Amino acid sequence: MAIENAIVIVNKTRLEQLTERFNTKAQAKFYIEHSGGDFADYELEHSTFKRSLDTVQKALSNRIKHKLVERKYLPNFLFSDKDIAIVVGQDGLVANTAKYVNGLPILAVNPDIDRFDGVLLPFNPDNFEQGLLAALEDRASFKKVTMAEALMNDGQRLLAFNDFFIGPSSHISARYKITHRDKTENHSSSGIIVSTGAGSTGWLSSLVNMTNGITSTFNKGSKGLRMNMKWDDNKLVFIVREPFQSKYSEISLTAGLITNELKLRIESLMPSNGLIFSDGIEADFLRFNSGSIVEIGVAKQKAMIING
Repeated sequence: MAIENAIVIVNKTRLEQLTERFNTKAQAKFYIEHSGGDFADYELEHSTFKRSLDTVQKALSNRIKHKLVERKYLPNFLFSDKDIAIVVGQDGLVANTAKYVNGLPILAVNPDIDRFDGVLLPFNPDNFEQGLLAALEDRASFKKVTMAEALMNDGQRLLAFNDFFIGPSSHISARYKITHRDKTENHSSSGIIVSTGAGSTGWLSSLVNMTNGITSTFNKGSKGLRMNMKWDDNKLVFIVREPFQSKYSEISLTAGLITNELKLRIESLMPSNGLIFSDGIEADFLRFNSGSIVEIGVAKQKAMIING
């Protein structure tokens, strides 16, 4: 289907956020410099981003209708199947955009190549128009990224590009009933991490590193655990954080794979403060208190990131 509209997705710069916080740029500058910070770096980052965004918007104006949308409005923005998502920002903005565009093509632009690594940002302002033309002429190739889906018993749904956290909103124990491979246990832990292939080098890797560090310290010669997951693998990994064994809680069901055929079911036993959030963004969350049941599986839709 022909692309008719470009939706340009951005975040406020750090300078814009500071100015909002302190009401004026001058007050923000005073606060940063009084604290020993380098305010000039905030200004440089802001001006570089604005130049890049201006370049992208000028290129779009010559080719296609476009609209600018801030990240905070994504959950309520209605995309059309004739849209293309143009992300101008850091990698995390691509991950968060993918959850809301329902499989639309994503053209991701690194606005500041000297500042951002851009693992998910194959384009920059100089070559952006090449990617746009490839998409408009239906000759673009894509990096397909598997996402995770959380489906609640009340019909609510949340996607994750990198990972889910299921647990308490504060430093208390999470209480829940977990079911996987026809086995069910009551748990008391600090929560559950569910990771995609894209997220396997992030939060999941820190848990693997911790496990390997403990094992190598107390069990010399033990081979370290490694996660070899591709971004388009139709599988997820779940790990229970700090499971506690007691008369009430068990610890044998603490890690495993989730596939199209094998899902993870969790029933909350927390009267309050339970939640599920995705990709480290606590604003993207579902309440997960007593009576709530969630099924975690591989999402049918994949993120479609245009290759550079």
